[in-house]
Amino acid sequence: MKKIGLFPGSFDPFTKGHEDVVNKSLEIFDEVIIGIGINSSKNYFFDLEKRISHIKSLFSNQQNVKVLTYQKLTVEFCKEIEAHFIIRGLRDSKDFEYEKSIAHMNLEISDIQTIFLLTAQKYGAINSTIVREIVKNKGNIDAFVTNAHLLV
Repeated sequence: MKKIGLFPGSFDPFTKGHEDVVNKSLEIFDEVIIGIGINSSKNYFFDLEKRISHIKSLFSNQQNVKVLTYQKLTVEFCKEIEAHFIIRGLRDSKDFEYEKSIAHMNLEISDIQTIFLLTAQKYGAINSTIVREIVKNKGNIDAFVTNAHLLV
């Protein structure tokens, strides 16, 4: 049986920290699915199609990485794609406390385990909200987002 991990998020934008988590996940899983969750009540900064093509470009030579979108509970999407693990990246203890609660809830309503991976220390300060603010103010995000030119 193929070991599939789902890395869910809005990825608005997909940062070098996210990229680091996927690369680490590839050492553990046979296949990593990057699941872009769509929440109709959320206003995204970057267009969905740009986010998809940006992420696909980063892993274009990785046959075992897929980019899919979904609009349902993450655990339900896991069942649909036959992923038994949710992958979450952690930057600090605040991330851990927040993600731990979600992981417990997901386990309570399904048999889906959550795997926590630490992002490299050099990416610990990267935050999608801050990256969006830099873009809004015409700043350069190349240090935080690989191939940023594909987004802006």
